[in-house]
Amino acid sequence: MTLSQDPPRVNSTLTQKKILYNESRLYLPGTDCPLRAQAPLASLTSFRVGGPAEWYVAPQRLEDLQASFEWGHSQGLPLTLLGAGSNLLVSDRGLSGLVICTRHLRHTQFDEETGRVTAGAGEPLARLAWQAAERGWEGLEWAVGIPGTVGGAVVMNAGAHKSCTADILVNVQTLSPTGVMEELTPQDLGFKYRTSSLQGGDRLVVEATFQLKPGADPVQVRAATSQHLEQRRRSQPYHLPSCGSVFRNPDTRPAAWLIEQLGLKGYTIGGAQVAERHANFILNCGGAQASDIFQIIRHIQQQVEQHWSLWLEPEVKILGEFQPV
Repeated sequence: MTLSQDPPRVNSTLTQKKILYNESRLYLPGTDCPLRAQAPLASLTSFRVGGPAEWYVAPQRLEDLQASFEWGHSQGLPLTLLGAGSNLLVSDRGLSGLVICTRHLRHTQFDEETGRVTAGAGEPLARLAWQAAERGWEGLEWAVGIPGTVGGAVVMNAGAHKSCTADILVNVQTLSPTGVMEELTPQDLGFKYRTSSLQGGDRLVVEATFQLKPGADPVQVRAATSQHLEQRRRSQPYHLPSCGSVFRNPDTRPAAWLIEQLGLKGYTIGGAQVAERHANFILNCGGAQASDIFQIIRHIQQQVEQHWSLWLEPEVKILGEFQPV
């Protein structure tokens, strides 16, 4: 497999791959999809922290996505899949291998006869919720405040207000690193609270189909959607960069309650702080490093384990290398 350069093509030997870090115009072979070296990632995550990607590509078409997988596989590079970056903590050291960003894979199709909507992996979940509300389709009102993509929602089984992705998913189209497309059903995905069998795997969500309920009054659906959004804004801090809820709620008590009881609201390391409004949020108050946030996560886990004899599982996905705490 070769890298496409403008105008010549360059063989992808190890030596030449190193030289290409200094080139400014690289493309996936046979495409017009840019391939970037040492691409900054901080601005692509909601935490606004993290180092660069060794290689980065943001395909806008399925064939570009397949070319991304093919090139990464041919180079023996580890692949990292990035959606809206709303549930990620990327190491200050960055990420080795190829980062494939799906945020530009956007499309929606509403089927009036079946009440189903199919959306691309990069479609923002909140925007899809508003599109459904405008049509008077019920079933996505709960999703309006979730700052992620359709692909991320499927992988993480995103949810709110006692509803979740698994409740309405019909099927999902995935792509393997070898270029094989496969349709999976909810039964195939092993859905559990805030996770699925896709998490930690190498299959990429390309698009998903959801079963909604058309025919309602759009005014009422918009009102219900707005109410869900306002409820989240009242109870959760969105004025500073964060990833949303950091920890999954254990069976016993909400994670925020456990953290608050330990007096950790306002706990600060560097530029990162446990939110005063909601203890399960960690905020970037300005100039935070990924290591600051990571240290707070570990401190909370250790304190909760010491006092409550349970280990909080992160909801945020931690990527890259971090110093042990």
